[in-house]
Amino acid sequence: MVSEDRICVGAFAGAFGVRGEVRLKSFCTEPEDITTYGPLWTEDGGSSFEIAIERPGKNEFIASVVGVRTKEAADALKGTRLYADRDALPSLPDDEFYHVDLIGLIVQDAGGCEVGKVVSVQNHGAGDLLEISGPGMKTPALLPFTLANVPTVDLTAGRVVIDPPEGVLPE
Repeated sequence: MVSEDRICVGAFAGAFGVRGEVRLKSFCTEPEDITTYGPLWTEDGGSSFEIAIERPGKNEFIASVVGVRTKEAADALKGTRLYADRDALPSLPDDEFYHVDLIGLIVQDAGGCEVGKVVSVQNHGAGDLLEISGPGMKTPALLPFTLANVPTVDLTAGRVVIDPPEGVLPE
């Protein structure tokens, strides 16, 4: 179980070359900031990594990891998601949210009726989408996460209020 005190900021994508360098995917707004958040942790918090970006790669970085010196050791890290301590991350403006904070929120329509819950936040390049699942939905709904569609996000109350375009949610 991931601690609420840590946020996923990237992942190892495998080895690069034979000297222990890794391919590093960053999920940060400013991708190169991934190494500025202190040691990065595994999902279970059992291991931490000190990482240095060596150079940019294609849609990733080529990085070195303290203690990793062989291709085999770098390959063994492939798929490992990397988490930073929340207090090491920058504060967000009032209208921005970490994805992990949105997952699990109750979804209500403008009339206050519960529609379901946010089960994930996806981004395929054109902006964030809230994946909403709830009673009466055979498949989850994907709602673009815009101010027009989601006018209220209340983390304290654990809810979002949505005003989706017609056809997004089942009738």
